[in-house]
Amino acid sequence: MTAHEPLPPMAPIGLLVELTHRCPLGCPYCSNPLALERPAAELDGETWKRVFSEAAALGALHVHLSGGEPTARRDIVELTGAASRSGLYTNLITSGIGVGEKLTNELADAGLDHAQLSFQGADKVTNDRLGHYPGSWEKKRAFAAHVVKAGLPLTINAVIHRANLDQVGAFIELAVELGARRLEVAHTQYYGWALANRAALMPPRKQVEESIALVEAARARLKGELVIDMVIPDYYARYPKPCAGGWGRIAINVSPAGKALPCHAAETIPGLEFWNVRDHSLADIWRSNPAFRAFRGTGWMREPCRSCDRREIDWGGCRCQALALAGDARNADPACMKSADHARIVATAMAESESGEEALRWRSYKQKVEA
Repeated sequence: MTAHEPLPPMAPIGLLVELTHRCPLGCPYCSNPLALERPAAELDGETWKRVFSEAAALGALHVHLSGGEPTARRDIVELTGAASRSGLYTNLITSGIGVGEKLTNELADAGLDHAQLSFQGADKVTNDRLGHYPGSWEKKRAFAAHVVKAGLPLTINAVIHRANLDQVGAFIELAVELGARRLEVAHTQYYGWALANRAALMPPRKQVEESIALVEAARARLKGELVIDMVIPDYYARYPKPCAGGWGRIAINVSPAGKALPCHAAETIPGLEFWNVRDHSLADIWRSNPAFRAFRGTGWMREPCRSCDRREIDWGGCRCQALALAGDARNADPACMKSADHARIVATAMAESESGEEALRWRSYKQKVEA
């Protein structure tokens, strides 16, 4: 093994499967690609079952059943049961739309361990507008009640940005009211649809700092009652987050059509070949796919990452963000203060946060822009 070859990987901890890109919502910050995969290309149920079994055999501990809206799959109960029987901890990531009490109970009986429910706003008007779905507020609240009644742990996921950042306190109170055990307050990460809408979503730095202080106070106040996780925006950070825990280190994403990816946005990087689970076992992909090996470890790094004492903490940050903002996936993530591009992206964030831009490109198979 040469000095520049990545070390053999540990077993992946988790698997995120996008069972479908179909979704009733039109969230303008969605992490799905702009070119959504069509229903006709989706993997069949038997292939997904094999993937779950292979993930467990490889050493994975949990699977996130995601989308799109995963319950748009008619076989969602069967798939949940297969994942559970494989020995994986199962987490449903859902909009809650169309998931009634009967389906919730069927999922619980099949072995669902946890449900993660998204809210786009902490009140009806904001939620329905930002999800681009009138009436979604009531459906989400009903689903939360079904989850709690079924005895499943509930996480509320609140993606925040300029259009709803003033509701952080209300999101916290909503999570308590609904009986959630955990709240994730996640500032928008600017990939996919969010990058296309960045000018309309980027919050002012002062408002971000206020939201962080508010969450810290709530954590102390609600200790033992509600766990609150927070993801801050990269553009105002001093150091980058490790990309999906480090490229090809702990997780595998699988798209609806079966492409295995190191992270959500990996397909934006040209020149990488992503193997498909139709043609390769998950173990073969994890250990041998050149795309997973491309940025695994530290051998690929350039300066300032190569000699940085944080190189095995953040693993160079996000490769997709480096490409999008610094022009090369091998450059330092501009979220890092050591990057030559850091000052420029901070200035961009501050300018866009004050731009007054409000037009949004709603997530859709038919892309559109509306105020």
